[in-house]
Amino acid sequence: MQISVAVIGGGPAGLMAADALIKRGHTVHLFDAMPSLGRKFLMAGKSGLNLTHAEPFDVFLSRFEKASADLEPALRALAPDAVQQWAEKLGTETFVGSSGRVFPKSMKAAPLLRSWLRELRGHGLITHVRHKWVGWSPTDALLFETPDGTVEVEAQACVLALGGGSWPSLGSDGAWVPLLGAQSVDVQPLKSANCGFDVDWSEHFRDRFAGTPVKSVMLSHEGRRLPGEFVVTQKGVEGGGIYAHAARLRDAIAENGSAVLTLDLAPGVDQARLEEKLGRPRGSRSFATHLKKTTGITGVKAGLLRECANDQLTTPASIAAAIKNVPLVLASPRPMEEVISTAGGVAFSELDEGFMVKSKPGLFCAGEMLDWEAPTGGYLLNACMAIGRQAGDAAAAYLEAMNGGDDGAHSDQPPG
Repeated sequence: MQISVAVIGGGPAGLMAADALIKRGHTVHLFDAMPSLGRKFLMAGKSGLNLTHAEPFDVFLSRFEKASADLEPALRALAPDAVQQWAEKLGTETFVGSSGRVFPKSMKAAPLLRSWLRELRGHGLITHVRHKWVGWSPTDALLFETPDGTVEVEAQACVLALGGGSWPSLGSDGAWVPLLGAQSVDVQPLKSANCGFDVDWSEHFRDRFAGTPVKSVMLSHEGRRLPGEFVVTQKGVEGGGIYAHAARLRDAIAENGSAVLTLDLAPGVDQARLEEKLGRPRGSRSFATHLKKTTGITGVKAGLLRECANDQLTTPASIAAAIKNVPLVLASPRPMEEVISTAGGVAFSELDEGFMVKSKPGLFCAGEMLDWEAPTGGYLLNACMAIGRQAGDAAAAYLEAMNGGDDGAHSDQPPG
């Protein structure tokens, strides 16, 4: 089969690349290994689809840390307000939550995905499901494994949007890494991001508190102090408060063998006040009852205090210090196949400003395949779509240059 442009991967990055190409008049063939498109997108929306984050753009951009400069043009072109406009043009009204996160009013991903696919197909998108990309033929054709055997596709341009290595059951299995490596493309090793961590809990603590949320705490690592909450699991800890520190914790474990996340169990009370309360006469009360009566700390928080700082629970001063500085020792990040997203991927040094692989003209990479990471809160989805859109626009420009000029309509408006 000979085509003009292939997009491989039917997640948000791939769909946005197809969206951009279609809007410039190109016929797009989209290939995906799964039986249907957008499976990880739908999974992400099961607990409420977090589209983006409504904070000042400079703050938003800073969440991408070392990748901020490389992603800035794409993110400015599809900033959070543009994502909201795009969703609303597809019939999905949005709202900003108290945390600044932006959600569809329905809190569901499926209606938005259906509307998006309906629009794209209405404008000529051709989809090929159960087509797993497995590399290139000796003549540089794209190779796909399908239920009917291997299929070769010759394309003038190709946008790869294959995801990272998380949720392999939904299609993001990282199988593309050796394929690009064989083309001498620098791919940084994939690793867990927005992940939980293993903790060596005692059997007593694990049996009593696994599955219990820990709310209203302050979490600190290497001077970075953030409010949040998390959940105790059989293996360790997970949740938003953990994910906010995950990248630094993961890297610290890689360097030192473990990492310490410091918990403030009473962030609204200073240490001197806690010491004064704990110093009140205890009488015949047990330690647990005295702790509850004086500080309000009970349940899983009291359990964490005993589990992680038991040797400090001797005097009112040492107990107060322990409450404000519980040392939670993390042993290892959870495996990639169960985390929200992955870090690592195609190095930005391999790509031009349109995310085209410099050593392989006509090949573009988009979304989580690139070497960047961000916390949860709408940043991941917004960036995947923004990168996809820029890659799609760049692929369109590449095709137009190859074919001697403009062969499609242009639009400078947000997608939708």
